[in-house]
Amino acid sequence: MSVIDKLYAALSGANEAQIRKVAAATLSEQVKWSACHPVNDLAGVSSVVDDFLLPMIQAMPDLERKPFIHIPGDYQGEQWIAGTGYLIGTFSAPLFGIPATGKTLYLRYSELVRVENDRITQCYLFPDFLDAMQQAGVYPLRSSLGHSGLMMPPTSLDGICGADSNPDRSMGTAQLIMDMLDCLRKYDGKTLDSMDLENFWHPDFMWYGPAGIGTTRGIEGFRRQHQGPFLKGFPDRDVDHHACTVACGDYVATGGWPHMHGTHTGGDWLGLPPSNRHLSLRVMDIWRREGDLLKENWVAIDIPHMLDQMGLDVFAQMRAITNR
Repeated sequence: MSVIDKLYAALSGANEAQIRKVAAATLSEQVKWSACHPVNDLAGVSSVVDDFLLPMIQAMPDLERKPFIHIPGDYQGEQWIAGTGYLIGTFSAPLFGIPATGKTLYLRYSELVRVENDRITQCYLFPDFLDAMQQAGVYPLRSSLGHSGLMMPPTSLDGICGADSNPDRSMGTAQLIMDMLDCLRKYDGKTLDSMDLENFWHPDFMWYGPAGIGTTRGIEGFRRQHQGPFLKGFPDRDVDHHACTVACGDYVATGGWPHMHGTHTGGDWLGLPPSNRHLSLRVMDIWRREGDLLKENWVAIDIPHMLDQMGLDVFAQMRAITNR
């Protein structure tokens, strides 16, 4: 069991004293913990407990972590864990202002976790708070162009990876991702066909996007329901920072905090008018290879943080709905 598994396994039903004890045992004293807006960047064990773990357990006392991708790996001499799945529990109290439903909450998460000496030293965590708003019936944005709802585990059902048994395969998968990302940089500003994704993506490629965008199928579905509106909204988008690459067999995770940047000059993305502001984007991707092509991609984007930079407080809009 990894240290991140140990942390969450001990949280369910725990009181404050127990939460502080398990946090002290699993987190580095100088831990850096970053989670989607409105949590943002935390430093030190006490801050992680007070500003993230306690609010989570107060909202979902029976919290259970259900990963369906878990990839350990080394990056530049550092030990990282990448994964995605759901944090599940009874939504008993508000979560960062999102009203409780008394029903099961499926809080989608993606994570990049750095570990030293069996303690978490850094964590980039992407809880999909917009999807939680959808489940609570207080979603304040336009409906997603893609499919909204639960995201699926890998079709191959082999996403819980242990030790890397085939490093050459892992390196090849990582190179496939790097080549595909170079392809995405070939956008000529005019036509989406300038990026020859057919050379990298399976015809039935699945792109599992966050709430606000949704899930798309195939290259045409991806272009119509996400890539086209996004590039019209951010025509100068580019990769800004790279936290790490974690590869294991047919899986690769990449991401950064931030990971991309772009100027919001178009009006297509999420149906919002252009803000003409330069934004930083917190993004994480997990890819699954099938044969020589990419078959599935789980995508996390801190959309509330993007909206905040545009001058739009999505949590204030949510409260306006709840107070009607």
